[in-house]
This record gives sequence, C-alpha cells and structure tokens, in this order.
Amino acid sequence: MAAVYQALHRRVSSLACRLHSTYVRKMRYLNQLKEDDSLCRQAQTSGTFYLFHNLSPFLQKVGKKYLVPQLSAAETRQILEKLQEAEQWLEKSVLIGCSDEHRPRFALDLGALDKSVIEAELQGSFTDLRKALFVVDRKDSPLLASAQSLLRWHESHQYCSKTGQPTEKNPAGSKRVCHASGVTYYPQVSPVVITLVSDGSRCLLARQPSFPPGMFTALSGFCDMGETVEEAVRREVAEEVGLEVESLRYSASQHWPFPSGSLMIACHALVGAQRAEISLDTLELEEARWFGLEEIVEGLKREPSASKQDDGSFLPWFPPKQAIAHQLIREWLQQQSAQTV
Repeated sequence: MAAVYQALHRRVSSLACRLHSTYVRKMRYLNQLKEDDSLCRQAQTSGTFYLFHNLSPFLQKVGKKYLVPQLSAAETRQILEKLQEAEQWLEKSVLIGCSDEHRPRFALDLGALDKSVIEAELQGSFTDLRKALFVVDRKDSPLLASAQSLLRWHESHQYCSKTGQPTEKNPAGSKRVCHASGVTYYPQVSPVVITLVSDGSRCLLARQPSFPPGMFTALSGFCDMGETVEEAVRREVAEEVGLEVESLRYSASQHWPFPSGSLMIACHALVGAQRAEISLDTLELEEARWFGLEEIVEGLKREPSASKQDDGSFLPWFPPKQAIAHQLIREWLQQQSAQTV
C-alpha cells in the first residue's frame, strides 16, 4: 500500500510540476540571474534590450500603432559603436524580465548619448512615459513602467546614505552595494492607497489643479510610516474630503512609475449616506463631487478631446483603461447596474 501511495504521490507531483513548470522555471531563472553575476553577464550577450533616454522609452510608430522594439545585444552594440561608445554601456543595463523561452530582457538608459543619432538610426523617438503608457499595447505598459522605475532608482542611489561613497550596481540591477560600509541597497516601492468612495448610490471623484482639464479620478495618497492599508484609506478620505469611512474592501493593485515607483493599492470605501457632505481640502484638491450612475456612464464614454464645451468649460472624463482608477470606476458601475436590475 505504501508503494502504491508513493507512486501516486509521484504522479500527482509530476503533473503539478508540468502544469506550473513554465512559470516556476521562469521565476527561478530570473532569480538565478539576480544572484549569479557571471550568469547575468552571459545573459546580456543573448538578451533583448529596451532603450531609454533620460527615462523616456524608445517607441516606433507603425501606421496608427506605437511599438516598443526589443533590440538584440548585437543591434544594441552596433548603435553604441556608431556613437564610439565602449562595451561597458551594456553593463549599465538592468534586468526587467524574460520570455517564457528564458530570453532575458534588459532596460538600458542612454541619456548621456546623442538622442537624435539613436532616433535617426532606429527610425523612432524617445517618448515621455506618461504618453507612452497609454499609446502602446497594454502588455507593454507594465514592462515600461517597471523598467523606468528601476532605472530611476539606480539614478538616485549612486551614493551611500551612510558614508557618501559611491555604490556599485550588480549586473542584474537588483541591488547596489557600498563597499566602504558593506551596506546593500535594494530597490523599493512606495505604497499608495487609491480609493473610490461611495455613499451607496453615488461615487466620489476629485481632481487636482495639475490634472488635464475635465479629468476626475479616485482619491489617492501615500501610506504613512507604520500605517496599515485600512488606516491609510480612512485617513486620506478624512483629510481630503472630510468624510468618515464606515467600511472598505480591497480591489486590486498596480505598479505605477510616478512619481518614482509606487504600488497602487486600490480599494472601495463606503460612507454613510446621511453623512456625505464634502469638506474639501483645498491644499490638495481643486474639486471633489459626487457622481450619479448616468454621469459615470457618460464620463466613461467621453474622450478628453471631446470634453470642452462652447463656453470654455469641460465636461468630466475619467482615467483611461490602463489606470487602476478606471478599474475601480468600472467595478462600481457594474455593482450599481446589478443592483438596479
């Protein structure tokens, strides 16, 4: 019986391994590249490269589509040779992932080199990330966002905060080390809560003075040191619009590269319908108001370019599909629609 059980266990384990092997092998390979410097240097010779220039990704426009080219190591080296740059530039790259076939992907910022030469050679342009995220294919957006955040982190952590001495990047870019103090620095993200507040029949959206005209979105703010997500949601809602959250639930999360690598933690929050009078914090917000179901439906349909009216005012419009705020608004709409059926 024991032998039968062991054979059955081996078959089940083998099946589980086959079902998950692609993902597990991929994650373990990436971890090896982060831990084994020589293996990562070898991978740089066979990997693909996403180019940036002063943190702006390189895009190519084909018809109406914007593509994110992946250059081979040889193609990247050819560009560098035309600019009379040496091999050490490839070592400035950071590991950002790999394909299912274990072909590593790196990001490389060429901000110190002539942008116009690179753009002419590759027939494309370096594009501000805020625009790029919303014009490229949705599968490319997260990769560009994480790549820029990692490149930005390295740019701002070149010196040890304890000794002031230069820090050294490992080949994968997964850490920096100060050899004078022995301190190792790892890339970090800043947790941000983004919350769609509802009173049961309406949802609350707000805008800051820096937003494009007419754009409204969910409330958001950084978590304070020592706060839980729940505490941060309650505090932000109280600070920004003067409302007290009665209950909340988690929705999803999203990496966001602005201002410098944030983890957006999306939640729905409920306030009492009898205590829903907004008290605006004008230091942070320009406007905040309640939106009914029909307004949300119309706002989701409206393009930013179509929001301006003849009198110069702007009709409300909401963040695009790539933003997690859009997901929160869609979820609220679905819930409200289900309740009215």
